[in-house]
Amino acid sequence: MVQLIVGKKGKGKTKQLLDKVNSEIREVSGSIVYLDKSTKHMYELNNKVRLVDVSQFLITNSSEFLGFVSGVISQDHDLQQMYFDSFLKIACLEGENMEPVIEKLETLSKNFGVDFILSISMDEEELPVSLKDKILISL
Repeated sequence: MVQLIVGKKGKGKTKQLLDKVNSEIREVSGSIVYLDKSTKHMYELNNKVRLVDVSQFLITNSSEFLGFVSGVISQDHDLQQMYFDSFLKIACLEGENMEPVIEKLETLSKNFGVDFILSISMDEEELPVSLKDKILISL
């Protein structure tokens, strides 16, 4: 399943994401990966969560991002959840249509049993109608 945490920049999406990942680590039996644009939040994450700084991997478009995510999934058969902070930025989707990428994440989720939780810097009203049912938190 793909879930979204949405709201304009500065509304507190990252805090919501960090709170969720740190509370989920006690509940899940598998592993959790947190993708971010830097290592800034390293000390706010539980040490059982694997933080990956996507900016280090020379990703330049959404296809490369999906390949990267697929690679992470292929290397960890116990992977249960992935969190994407600043999703539009790390997936190279700023100003682009995000629906095809989220559809592919949904397919990956079904095929491999991995849940994706994404923070998106947009108001709920700006989201395409097809994504509104995926909103977990709107700030």
